[in-house]
Amino acid sequence: ATAEPRSFSAAEVRARCAEGACLVSCHRRLYDLSGFVRLHPGGEQLLRRRAGTDVSAALDGPPHRHSANARRWLEQYYVGDMEPGEEQVPPGGRGGCGPNRDTVLCPILGQCVGPTVGASNYCLLPQDLVDWQKPLLWQVGYLGEKYDEWVHQPVDRPIRLFHSDVLEFLSKTAWYVVFMVWTPVVLYLSWVSYTSLAQGNTRLFSSFTTEYSIPVHKYYFPFIFLLGMILWSLLEYLIHRFVFHMKPPASNYYLITLHFLLHGQHHKSPFDSSRLVFPPVPASLVIGFFYGVLRLLLPEVLGLSVFVGGLCGYVIYDMMHYYLHYGSPKKGTYLYGLKAYHVKHHFEHQKAGFGISTRFWDYPFQTLIPEETFKKED
Repeated sequence: ATAEPRSFSAAEVRARCAEGACLVSCHRRLYDLSGFVRLHPGGEQLLRRRAGTDVSAALDGPPHRHSANARRWLEQYYVGDMEPGEEQVPPGGRGGCGPNRDTVLCPILGQCVGPTVGASNYCLLPQDLVDWQKPLLWQVGYLGEKYDEWVHQPVDRPIRLFHSDVLEFLSKTAWYVVFMVWTPVVLYLSWVSYTSLAQGNTRLFSSFTTEYSIPVHKYYFPFIFLLGMILWSLLEYLIHRFVFHMKPPASNYYLITLHFLLHGQHHKSPFDSSRLVFPPVPASLVIGFFYGVLRLLLPEVLGLSVFVGGLCGYVIYDMMHYYLHYGSPKKGTYLYGLKAYHVKHHFEHQKAGFGISTRFWDYPFQTLIPEETFKKED
C-alpha cells in the first residue's frame, strides 16, 4: 500500500526554516527547496525571503510567470501537506479547492485535483518513459514521437549515458578541467602568433598578388584576436541552434540517440554539474577541425591569430555556461539577466534564446525570447 503523505504543522515549518531549510507551500502542498536555492534564476535571497510562505501567487508573477516545466520541477521537491487549516493564505484567496479541502490545486494544471494519494496526485507527471536505473543513451531512440516532449521536460537528477565505466567517465567533465586544459594553449598560441607577426613576414592576399598585398603588423594582433572571439560567438549561436536543437525524425533511432548525446541529455537534466562543459577529448577533435579550416582560408599566422581568439571565446563560453547554471549573480548585473534568459530557454522557450555568452545574435536571427508583460490590476 502507498503511504499517506506526511502532514506538517505551521509551527514545524517555521522551526525548520529557522534552522536554515527553505520550505515553501503551494496551497496545501509543501516543498523543500533547500537544495535548489543556489540554482534559482531569481537568486538565492529571493527564495530565502519566501521560506515558510505560500508561493502560489508568486508562481503566476509578476515579475515572472512560471512555466509548466517550472511547476513540474517544483513537484520534485514535494515532501508532504500542510495540516488542514494551517496552510498559508496566498494573496487573492484561500489555498484549498473546495469546502471540505480534500482536493488541492494542481500547480501544473491550474485546477483542482485529488484526493492526494501517497507522494503523487493527478497533476504529477505520468510514469516515466525510461528506466533511470539503466544507461539512457540506448533507450531514448525508442521514444519516437514522444522524445521531443520528453527531453524538454527537465528533471533534477543525474544521467548515466553508457554501460562502460570508461566511456561514462570520459563523458563527464568538471568545469575547471576546461580552464586548466585550454587556457595554457590560448596563452602559448597567443605568444606564437604575436611573435610571428612581429617578424613582419605576414601579408594578406599575398597568394593572389604581391603588389597589392597588405602587411599584417604585430599591432594588429589584439584586433585579430577580438575578431576570432566575435566569430566564435556567431559559431556558438549557429551550432546551438542548428545542430544541438535539430529535431530528429521520430522514426530515426540513431538521430534521436545522437541528439540526446550531443545536447538532449543537457536539456533533460540541466543541473547535472558533470555535463555542463564540453569534455576535452571530443572538444579537441572539433577544435582541430576549425583550425584546419582557418589554415585553408587564411595565411598561417593570420589564421592562427583568429583561431586563438576563437579558442579563448570558447573557453569563456564554457565557463559562462557553467556559471549560468550554478552561479548566483547579483541582481541587476549582466550575468543575472543572462542567467534568467538561459533558464527560460531551458524551461519554456526551447525554440528561442540560442545565445549563451551573449544575446546579440538572437536579434538579427529573430530568436530573441520575448519579454513578459503583465496587465495592471484594477
